[in-house]
Order: sequence, then structure tokens, then C-alpha cells
Amino acid sequence: MTAHPVIELEGVSAGYGGPVVLQDITLDVGAGEFLGLVGPNGGGKSTLLKVVLGLIAPMRGQVRVLGADPLRARRRVGYVPQHVEFTRDFPISVRGVVLMGRLGQSPPLFGYRNGDRAIAMSTLREVGLAELAERPIGQLSGGQFQRVLIARALATEPEILLLDEPTANLDPRAERDLFELLKDLNRRMTIFVVTHDIAFVSEYVTRVACLSRELVCHTTEPLTAETIERLYGHPIRFVQHEGHG
Repeated sequence: MTAHPVIELEGVSAGYGGPVVLQDITLDVGAGEFLGLVGPNGGGKSTLLKVVLGLIAPMRGQVRVLGADPLRARRRVGYVPQHVEFTRDFPISVRGVVLMGRLGQSPPLFGYRNGDRAIAMSTLREVGLAELAERPIGQLSGGQFQRVLIARALATEPEILLLDEPTANLDPRAERDLFELLKDLNRRMTIFVVTHDIAFVSEYVTRVACLSRELVCHTTEPLTAETIERLYGHPIRFVQHEGHG
């Protein structure tokens, strides 16, 4: 039984105008959860996040985020996309990237306020990068860059943080450090992360879900090698796994 749900999907089917990508998905994410979403490539994981963000309207079914339509709740949800909107050689500082998270939070005619700048620096301290605030983003390691993107999402002051493959292309040490950061953030917000590494993420999350277009289901099975093998076969399973407290 999950806590009061902050994300609710009931009978959701969605796609991009062609074949259905998500088929009849029902899922609740409770307040304060750390949910890991895994599954095969093309299984609809990124699409599910876009539905939660209101970027894609479902063909069928209902979606509620923080008790409201996803579009109305969007300012209360932080998002770290799989592919960023600018190249790493774009001439912008770390702080400049994080300040982008304040866009839409301040009156548009007056630019960033002192409060916005204070929030940006606070989030950089939280992710351990305050001393790099003026560094060009092109000089960052992969792990540092991912932390900057997380800081940008945190600058929106979210209640829910969604992340799409945040550890892709990171080495194991950087991956572990990033999940330790997410574990700390989970003390004050709900975390919903898409990941490719089911065995690793199970050390941190309170639940692991597996999605492959048509089925997300709950079980109480422990996360064994046999269970992992079934997750990527048929039928797709949903594994509940206790976190480390």
C-alpha cells in the first residue's frame, strides 16, 4: 500500500499519432516514494514521463499529478530530461544553466531577481557544485554536468523530481554518487527515475517498476536474478523491493 498518491495513472494509453506506445497503464506513486522505472528500449518509459509532465495527452485514461491536471501541476514538478536542449560547448556558465530553472517563476519583464539567484546558488550547494558556479559547462565531467541538470530542476522548487536515464554514460563511481544525492533529496520530495540498471537502482529505491508498453503490475517478489530475467521477458513483471531506510 503506497502513501497518498501524488501521481495517478488509470487506464492510460498514449502515443505519438502512430502505434500505441503505452497501453492501459495504471500506476500510483505515493508521496515520498523513490520509484525506479526500468524496461526494454522502446517500452515507453520516456513516454510515460512525458504523460506525467503533460507534454503528451493520453488517448485514453486519466492522469492526475498532485491532485490536478498535469499541465496545472507542472510548476511543482522538476524534470531532468535524457537529452538536454543545448550542446556542451554552448557559452554558458554553470549558474546560468541552473538559473534556467527559474524561468516562468518570476515576472517575465524583469529578468532574474535576487531571490532567483539565491535559489540557484542554494541548489548548487545542495548538489555539491557551488564552487563551480562560474565555470563554463563545457569544462565539466559527465557526472558534474548531470548534477547541474539536477540543480536546474531543483531550482523550480519541486515537490516531485522526474529523471530520465540520469546515469546514462556515467562510470560506476559517478553513478553511485548521483544516486546517493537522489537518496538525500528523497527525504523531502518524491523521486521518479527512469534507469537502465535494475540491479544497481534496487539498492536505493523503495519500488522498482518494469514497463513494456502493455503491462505494469505489482508483485511482492524479492529482486533475484530470476526475477530480473523475467522483467525483460514475457510477461513483464512489476517488482516491489524494500529500500534501505
